[in-house]
Amino acid sequence: SEEDMYRDAEEIERDKMLHSGQSCSDYKLSVAPEIDIMEYCRKEWRGNTPVAKRMRKGYEAVAQKFASIRRVRGDNYCALRATLFQALSQATQLPSWLQNEDFIMLPENLMSKYDWIKQWQLKQKLGRKMGEISDEIKEYLILLRKKWKSISEIKGPAEKQEACDKLFKNEEEEYSLYEALKFLMLNTAIELYNDDRNGRRVPVFSWLLFARDTSSNPCQLMHNHLNHIGHSGGLEQVEMFLLAYALQYTIQVYRLYKHSTDEFITLYPNDPEEDWPVVTLITEDDRHYNIPVRMCQETV
Repeated sequence: SEEDMYRDAEEIERDKMLHSGQSCSDYKLSVAPEIDIMEYCRKEWRGNTPVAKRMRKGYEAVAQKFASIRRVRGDNYCALRATLFQALSQATQLPSWLQNEDFIMLPENLMSKYDWIKQWQLKQKLGRKMGEISDEIKEYLILLRKKWKSISEIKGPAEKQEACDKLFKNEEEEYSLYEALKFLMLNTAIELYNDDRNGRRVPVFSWLLFARDTSSNPCQLMHNHLNHIGHSGGLEQVEMFLLAYALQYTIQVYRLYKHSTDEFITLYPNDPEEDWPVVTLITEDDRHYNIPVRMCQETV
């Protein structure tokens, strides 16, 4: 089926186990252990079709910079998972926007201005009252700040990696963090929309975001896109820009199917702020993202 094209056999099997009530602790790993990048490529792309050849060339180019790859669980949170994992695994300090005193008050402040936000869709929990949604999102934002702070304070790279692995094995916390990211994306979208209406300069992607029939304003964006991320859809290209702006990170993506074109390495945003940290992801199709790790010595 269309849905299964982007899920591996293991993922489908895990879902079957979940629905049959079997134990599925083996399948809880959101980010798989690292594997040699070319070994992974040979296993995935054996054929001689033009697509397989292009993918192999793409992986060879990535292997000039990175030695290994970590597979990311392929559900509809995939882009958020890969980006957040990379950001946390290299974090050395708390970003300034996370230190802001108003950060925790965000849900309350936004909901006092925009009544429609009470229709925010929290994961698998429907029919909450407005106050409850506000409190719950506040908890998610507090958790994001707490985890980012504790992981960024770990000095040793091995210990930092271990802390990230542990966090991304805890489903309850992991999915709470994605809800926090989605809410930050909504906040950023509202800021950009208001800036544009007030005649301030906004990045080009913001026009594209609100030029869609399905998201001509932040309310539509929430209803038709953000509420579906993680449930029935992943992030679209233009929403990758929104995520980058929300986190104030540059997301660099090797888009393997675009190998030997100008879009092989795409930056979100394409004119990043110089002081934004960079995270790197790999995609074969702009739907599912994996993580390259271990920069090769000569590129460090």
